[in-house]
Amino acid sequence: MAIDTNKNQILKPLQFAPYIMASSLILCTIIASWTYYRAQSLSDALSVTGSVRTSVVSDTVKWTGVFSRTVKLSGLKAGYAKMESDLAEVKGFLKAKAVKEGEVDISPVFMDQVYDYNPSSGAEREYTLRQNIEINSKDVARITEVAKNVQQLIERGVIFSTGGIEYSYSKLSELRVSLLADAIRDAQARASKIAEASGKNIGSLRSASSGVVQVLSKNSNEINDYGSYDMSKIEKDIMLTVKASFALN
Repeated sequence: MAIDTNKNQILKPLQFAPYIMASSLILCTIIASWTYYRAQSLSDALSVTGSVRTSVVSDTVKWTGVFSRTVKLSGLKAGYAKMESDLAEVKGFLKAKAVKEGEVDISPVFMDQVYDYNPSSGAEREYTLRQNIEINSKDVARITEVAKNVQQLIERGVIFSTGGIEYSYSKLSELRVSLLADAIRDAQARASKIAEASGKNIGSLRSASSGVVQVLSKNSNEINDYGSYDMSKIEKDIMLTVKASFALN
């Protein structure tokens, strides 16, 4: 009697069909149970944002200035001599104001061509000689006062201008640690109020992520998504937010 091999090949996979269906049913049950468990876990958590804000006084100042001379090409040698004389005046001025030598950084003399020169006029080319002064100090009040009184240099014939003055707070990294803890406590207090309204209590902290630090001028609300650092004011506000998730009981 001949055996129908084609029929056997069809029937063999069918023999395993019950096992495949059973395995699929078990897998679906596991997935459904896990999904339900996750849904229940998520519903038992409350996420809130906490924030904290504190005031600080800048403890570091950077003041920049520049003095310069514009001279003709034939007068470069005399111009450099004038710059040397001006530098002596600047150093004397700073010393008289009790600015320490170690706080002062003086650049070399830079030379820039004046580009409004017109060759057809027959006039001689002109150049600007300039030298930068940078002062970094912990004595914020003293340097601020010095920066406001540079007219004394002007009166001595020095062409001096203030480039800018910047104030910063050097202990920001240490302060951030304590602010983070305060922000979490603020988030916990907010979560507690929200939970009470729904008849529940908050449990342990599940997760927390810190936002960027905002260094703002006093009483300012000009925050930035990427963080901000105001350097124009001596008094500053430091602001930090944290997103925290608490278990709900």
